[in-house]
Amino acid sequence: MANYEGINRVGIIGAGTMGEAFIAALIRSGLSADAIFIVVRREERSKELSSKYGVIVKELDEAIKASDVLILGIKPQGLAELLPQIQPSLRTDTLVLSLLAGKTISGISQGLNGHSSIARVMPNTPTLIGKGMAGYSLSSGVNAVQKRFIDQLLAATGKSIEIPEELQNALTGTSGSGPAYFFRFVEAMIDGSVALGLSREDATTLTIQTIVGAAALLDESNETPTRLREKVTSLKGATAEALAIFEQADISKIVAQAMAASAHRSEELAQ
Repeated sequence: MANYEGINRVGIIGAGTMGEAFIAALIRSGLSADAIFIVVRREERSKELSSKYGVIVKELDEAIKASDVLILGIKPQGLAELLPQIQPSLRTDTLVLSLLAGKTISGISQGLNGHSSIARVMPNTPTLIGKGMAGYSLSSGVNAVQKRFIDQLLAATGKSIEIPEELQNALTGTSGSGPAYFFRFVEAMIDGSVALGLSREDATTLTIQTIVGAAALLDESNETPTRLREKVTSLKGATAEALAIFEQADISKIVAQAMAASAHRSEELAQ
């Protein structure tokens, strides 16, 4: 039996990687699989998800009419085509939850003839393993029951914060694109380790466990990143020499510029 007060059925339109992650999160957080309706274009994919999770495959119109919450998990470029198909069957009390990067609440509302209950969520890829970070923004029509649903659902995907919608682009530049920054740094460390003479296999093992351990220490300790860095860094030691190279390259400026570029592109995509 679902733990969601007042929310009995959830429809998901588009079930790619992130859509599937939210199917798993819904089930993990207490919603029965047979209360989840999916709309997927490819029959092979719909059969795969139905078999794996026990969710119900429905036609678009049926899913819209039956759902208390409608999650949009399609590619952003398909939204303009989809909204006119949703609007005629959409109930006024249905929460529309968008996972589409760059698509604004006002734009979605306009495409749904002024629908007032909309949530804009920006998850990231660690959502796939329940370790995600999401930021969400709400329209004025989202009620208390729907807000509790959003909080409970996102708790099953990792962590979440509510932010004003005007900060969604900043969030994209931080947590939305953030995993890619991290993976690129890991790639660089592995390459640097290989250049020092280690095999790529050993370099990968050493780097990944170092990163995983450092992240866990940061998450579980009560100390700031600055303090943890200072504890590893002896005066004129090996770590200090490495960090000096980062500072010479102005790592803070480089990272800030990269994040700003991501946020700017997110803003452009919303146009």
